[in-house]
Amino acid sequence: MKTPTTTAKPVINTLEEIGAVIGKEWKAITKGDKVRFDAYTKSDGFDVKLGKLMVELKAEGGDRISSQRLKDCSINSVDKRRRAEALWFVENEVECREFIAKSKRGFTSLTALQKAMKPAKPEAETTEGDTEDKSNVGPNTEGETIVVTKQLVFDHLVAVCKANDINLLDIAEMLMSVDTVSEAEAEETKVAA
Repeated sequence: MKTPTTTAKPVINTLEEIGAVIGKEWKAITKGDKVRFDAYTKSDGFDVKLGKLMVELKAEGGDRISSQRLKDCSINSVDKRRRAEALWFVENEVECREFIAKSKRGFTSLTALQKAMKPAKPEAETTEGDTEDKSNVGPNTEGETIVVTKQLVFDHLVAVCKANDINLLDIAEMLMSVDTVSEAEAEETKVAA
């Protein structure tokens, strides 16, 4: 009687072999991401449909779409960043498509597209409107008075977020909720009084 032979998988034991396998997997992942991105940004793709729905909901009024409205339209389970990116894409569709067409490598996500399209701002850029919103926070180490403007606060916030890989849309939503909470608290105070 013949004994069955077992075929064992070869053991990958060098860093180069392991890296080669990982490199092949990464190429497949990024190729899949690019294919999905291209499909999602077509005129009937997921992100375009989502963005158009967000535009319509936004047009219903107010700066913010209510959670109830998102539930009514069954998109409350879609990640808030994805909804915001889809809205941004539809609102800037012509510029986005031109930018994608000029790109040599293409894109794999709206996040990457947004980041690539964001123009670099000069450091200490100010506008005329900033002068009325200045606050004097006292002397710095050289004894000079530091003047803080909206633009300066914004620039520092953006720099901190970029340095720590924090999504600015999350910060924007948090800021919006602070404002909303403040309004709600003000209403409760009026009712209680």
